[in-house]
Amino acid sequence: MNTTYHLAVDLGATSGRTILAKFNGDKVEMEELTRFKYPMLPIAGHLFWDLPFLYQEILKALKLVGEKIGKENLTSIGIDTWGCDVAYFFKDGTLAGLPYCYRDSHTEGAIERFSSIMTKDTLYEKTGIQFMDFNTVFQLFTIKQNNPELIEASDKILFIPDALAYMLTGKAVMEYTVASTSQMLNPKTGDLDEDVLKILGISRNKFGTSVKPGDIIGRMNKEVLEYTGLSDVEVVAVAGHDTASAVIAVPTPDENYAYLSCGTWSLLGIESPEAIINEKSHGYNFTNEGGIDGTTRFLKNICGLWIFERCREEFPNKFKDVPENISDLAALCNQSSCDSIINPDHPSFAHPSNMMKAIEKYCKDTNQEIPQTPADFIRVIYRSLAKRYKEVLERLKECSPKEVKRLHVIGGGSLNQYLMQYAADELGIPVVAGPTESTALGNILVQLQACGKVDNLKEMREVAIASTSTKTYQPKQQ
Repeated sequence: MNTTYHLAVDLGATSGRTILAKFNGDKVEMEELTRFKYPMLPIAGHLFWDLPFLYQEILKALKLVGEKIGKENLTSIGIDTWGCDVAYFFKDGTLAGLPYCYRDSHTEGAIERFSSIMTKDTLYEKTGIQFMDFNTVFQLFTIKQNNPELIEASDKILFIPDALAYMLTGKAVMEYTVASTSQMLNPKTGDLDEDVLKILGISRNKFGTSVKPGDIIGRMNKEVLEYTGLSDVEVVAVAGHDTASAVIAVPTPDENYAYLSCGTWSLLGIESPEAIINEKSHGYNFTNEGGIDGTTRFLKNICGLWIFERCREEFPNKFKDVPENISDLAALCNQSSCDSIINPDHPSFAHPSNMMKAIEKYCKDTNQEIPQTPADFIRVIYRSLAKRYKEVLERLKECSPKEVKRLHVIGGGSLNQYLMQYAADELGIPVVAGPTESTALGNILVQLQACGKVDNLKEMREVAIASTSTKTYQPKQQ
């Protein structure tokens, strides 16, 4: 089989990268081309994303690809991002302002306001999505109330990966996996729910044509090809939600596992052949999001390394000689015996002005030892995350139609050996860590399917196993 080249654009919630992949017929070799940060932009009391900057970074990467492998050798490009947020476009294809960031506070109280029109029970029965105030349905509901002219003036309302694909191709689509994060998509119909759209007062055709992972969106338009120097590149609808892409690349030989996508957020779940929507899943606030090949990702969004990253930024302001290297910093947890536990999903940790003070206050309010050193804070964070994983996994098992024998941890957090061991000890099952680049790999695997290099999820998993390495953490005897 001839070697083919594919570009993955992987955008997380504050930083992104582009990955050039080479496929030789058996395994994928990946090389990071660019990495960049994009902080939330505070403007007029709100938080926004700089979408033109992200688009510019994609164009920059495409230029680099042409210089590296030749202008005619790139087969395809796929884009995955975080979920929920949307961009607005005028009829001429230009942006109608910057997209709101999901961490903006304008949606506070939106769940209650919406539920006065459609009950929470009804909305969950229709969508199977856990309630979070930044879900797309509540963003659009808030904007419709506060800034209706934005929606009225928009010809297209597109999820972030679809918005970037639109800028590359001029083709407006709505990719299934990222649309499923919105709490607007009905898994029974596979499309946006008519009753939800009626409440929002938004036409379905503003959201683009429905596509699924592996569909071809279109070819890059003439202007993009001229700007980048490339020739005739297909833009593939990969699993546009980054977690969906990551789960595709889980290197597992069977189905008896749960996964934990571990980064800024932690997403813990299973792959199910169909949505699990019942009283218990509603009570536990689990979510049903779209997966590959008709599967459903039954999961719960919980806090991830967001708390650690915020504390890491704050340590130098309070403590001297704090290690800059993240591995050395993480290792400090072994120097502490602080046994305090926080609830990582408590609202006080969502976006505090000072994360360390938020932790100190939580411990004081719950009559626990207050962390005093960086080592204390790190130990408290890691142990608290591990205990939260156990709590969520136990509830997941109650709803799961299959046995869970191990936990696969994917994403950057899988490199944290201390957190992985804490998790194995708490859960009492093996924790398989890796690959760290699961999102980019899943993105590439779907491009390979779109280009006819692999046929189905089973073959994708075989390529994932051949292309990655993992480390297994066994639970210590208590």
